[in-house]
Amino acid sequence: MSTSIHQALLTATQQLAAQHDSASLDAELLLAHVLHKSRAWLYTWPEHQLDAKQIEQFNQLLQRRLHGEPVAHLIGTQEFWSLSLQVTPDTLIPRPETERLVELALERIPANASWRIADLGTGSGAIALAVAKERPACQVIATDKSTAALDIAKQNARLNQVGNVTFLPGDWLVAVKDEPPFEMILSNPPYIKEDDPHLLQGDVRFDPDSALQAGAEGLDDLQQIIQQTLAHLKPGGWLLLEHGYDQKAAVMQLLQQAGYEQIEDYPDLAGQPRVAAGHKSLKR
Repeated sequence: MSTSIHQALLTATQQLAAQHDSASLDAELLLAHVLHKSRAWLYTWPEHQLDAKQIEQFNQLLQRRLHGEPVAHLIGTQEFWSLSLQVTPDTLIPRPETERLVELALERIPANASWRIADLGTGSGAIALAVAKERPACQVIATDKSTAALDIAKQNARLNQVGNVTFLPGDWLVAVKDEPPFEMILSNPPYIKEDDPHLLQGDVRFDPDSALQAGAEGLDDLQQIIQQTLAHLKPGGWLLLEHGYDQKAAVMQLLQQAGYEQIEDYPDLAGQPRVAAGHKSLKR
């Protein structure tokens, strides 16, 4: 028995709607993956008939999504900025909120600058590759303590044809201890409290714990990075960090205590506090 693209998407969306706000998008991404086509192709050919094998593959993916598996893991990729990134259970799935960190970084980097930039805890490489692609004269160092994550990030650099990123293994600043100072350091570190109930909900259940949890208050990694980065920045350099929606005051206080100036905090597209920035004095 065959069915059309339109009918398959309609049925799948109805099934997913009770559990996921992104039901329509999820269904389209899964079917596009099965057919090896773009979502635009699905819109163009809604009456195209699926064969039995395609229907079976689509239904299998649909059932896994209904059991909570992230779409990014089911299809193996996630869109971020202008990039298509491979993701696995070894990497955090890049979120739209993190694009705000990229935007704020690019606002500070002159178009033809040849800055040295570090991305600490790069995971899939999302931040490092987005910034490097937009600023090809810059040299970006991307670090992660997970060699499995670094392998994925390296693949993503090749797939997206980004050649101005170097990947180094190591935990936070340890990875760059022998590197000259940077004009900018970026990071989206773990910032969720270890007992936060959100860890048991939604797609985050499938992210690696090491990319999410950061102690009782969710500040352990943020504090470590803030306390150690000043020595790795050039005078006039910038530190930009993603943080939790309820951590603005704590992070700004940590930046002030560490000696940063021009401290600002910026909301994400949903209006939640999300990115903190601190500037190293030209005199230091």
